[in-house]
Formats: sequence, structure tokens, C-alpha cells
Amino acid sequence: MARPDAGIGDRHPTVAGAVRQAAVELQGAGIHDVGTDARRLVGAALGLSAAELLSRPERPLSAAEAERLRCYVDRRRRREPVSRILGARDFYGRSFAISPATLDPRPDSETLIAAVLELVRSEGRTSAPLRLLDVGTGSGCLLLTLLCELPLATGVGTDINQSALQVARANACRLGVAERAAWLVADALDGIAGNFDILVANPPYVRSGEIAALEPEVRDFDPVAALDGGADGLNLYRRIAAGIRTVVADGWVVLEVGHDQADAAAELLASNPRAIDRGELRFYRDVTGRRRCVAVRTQS
Repeated sequence: MARPDAGIGDRHPTVAGAVRQAAVELQGAGIHDVGTDARRLVGAALGLSAAELLSRPERPLSAAEAERLRCYVDRRRRREPVSRILGARDFYGRSFAISPATLDPRPDSETLIAAVLELVRSEGRTSAPLRLLDVGTGSGCLLLTLLCELPLATGVGTDINQSALQVARANACRLGVAERAAWLVADALDGIAGNFDILVANPPYVRSGEIAALEPEVRDFDPVAALDGGADGLNLYRRIAAGIRTVVADGWVVLEVGHDQADAAAELLASNPRAIDRGELRFYRDVTGRRRCVAVRTQS
């Protein structure tokens, strides 16, 4: 009979013991929040929900489950994010598949979703047939979340990487919004035609010289193209600002920004007074109080 606290390396490991041992090993690798990571990895290895892990602490692991968990823990010890190991990330209450070609969505980006929904509500357009453009869509988490929240909206997601767009398409199908989403290989706003009501983007905004100092989970596993924003982190913001009038003649441009880039990004977006209504410049803060989203209203 298995001991209740038997860990991964024991002959008859149990759920409780596996969670405990995984947490110990992850802590030794300098990882934070080891309890959450350990539970997620054990749950994934066994195909159990969080509730099932708690209700069945003495459940034994099969040899195959223990081996799968050992592989997961070893990968996490090498600082691979849990989301990368499992191939999915929860974002705004939904699960999105990710791949090496896509950025790993993070809670900071949920600020952008909240900003767009607030703007749409303030204009009484939650049931309007809005046209959305997501520049650098990656997994599609921004565009697809908005399509789920705005049932009459349609949208286009662009990316320079065809592999990323394949992930986005698969996410659209799984979420039931594929008929309202289109995908296009494009760099910034190059080749984008048509008029949109809202443009959203989470551009690469890390300064080139700061990439080496990022956490290994980001530096070693997110695509460099989705991180590197040039010397000042604002390269793509300049390109978006230069082409705003061609895609959003009368609507909103809503962009995620680095924690210290809100003013600089806003100035770039508002640099053309004929295209931007300077009276409609708004900042949105994340849960820590940092300004992480800039919204500007265009005018025809």
C-alpha cells in the first residue's frame, strides 16, 4: 500500500507526495510560487482537476504517470514555463493554445481587454457590428477574447509568422468564433486594407539592451521578435502611428505598453493632430497600478 506522502521517486508515489516532492524540487531551482506550479503539473500528468487533486490525496500514480510528471518537473526546473510545458495558457477566463511561435499571454494584457470593453460600453456599442484589427496577434488571445465578449464583432488578426496564425486559427475554432475571424500574414500595418473601428496590439516593447536580463521564462522561451522593440522599445509603435489613418479613420487605437513607456507611446500616437483627437487620450492601469495600456481616438 502506498504511503500518503510518497513522492515522485518512490516506488508507489501518491498525489499528495508527488505535489510535495515536485514543490521541493522546483524551490531548489529558484522558482517562485512552487505550490501552484507543482499542483498544475501533477494535475496535468494525471489528468485531474484542481478539485480532484485535493479530494484524492492518497490516489497512487501509475508508472506512466510518474514518468510523465518527472519529465514535466525536469522541464520546469530548467525554467520552462508551465504554460509552455502544457501548451496552453488561461487568459481572461478562457484557455488558449500556445506554441514556440507565439508569445505566452500574461495577465498584464488583460488590461487591454478591459480597456476596449469599457470604451465600447461608454459609446453604447456593445451590440454593434464592430470591425477589429489585432496587429501581431500571436495566439489570437486579444482578438478572440474580444470576439467572444462582443458577439456581433468581426476581426482580422495579423502576424509575421504563419505558424503563429495557425495556432490562432485553431484557437478560434475551439472557441466557436472562427467564422468571425480572418488571418493575414503582415508586418505592422503593411498591406492592411479596409477601415476598422478598433485597432489593438501588444507590440514588442522590450528595449533590445534589456532582453538579456529578462527572467529565463521570458528570455529563453518567448519569440525574440515578440519581445524586441528596438533601442527604446518603441519601433513598432512608430510604425503603427505612421499608418493609423489608413486603417482607423474614426475609432480607437488601444495598445499595451511597457510599465514606463505610457507617455512616450502616447506622444507617438498623438503626433499627427489631423489623425488623432488629443482630447481623447486615455491610460489604463494594471492590477498593480502601473499604466499598461494607452488608448487614443482617431478622427477623420
